[in-house]
Amino acid sequence: MFFRWFFGGNDSISASEAKQLLAKGAVLVDVRTPGEYATGHVRGSRNIPLDQLPRHLDSLKKSNKPVIFVCASGSRSGRATAMAKQTGIEAYNAGSWVTLR
Repeated sequence: MFFRWFFGGNDSISASEAKQLLAKGAVLVDVRTPGEYATGHVRGSRNIPLDQLPRHLDSLKKSNKPVIFVCASGSRSGRATAMAKQTGIEAYNAGSWVTLR
């Protein structure tokens, strides 16, 4: 519970909730660096490092699909979720990518 509150509040979702959204067509975005992503990631995820996310928000919004963000711990994905929500994207923080493997 503390983890959800600290890293993303109501925008945080569990691994099972994320998997349900993915089964319905949501987009999975890993906001870690390319080097981190290369060491392991969820199959089918898209790597958009957090510092590059602002220039990709328009294309994510145009997809008209929910976006689920992951990273190493939930901190960066929480920030990505907040950024996306500010542009009107239905966005969720799933925390660590490891939970969705």
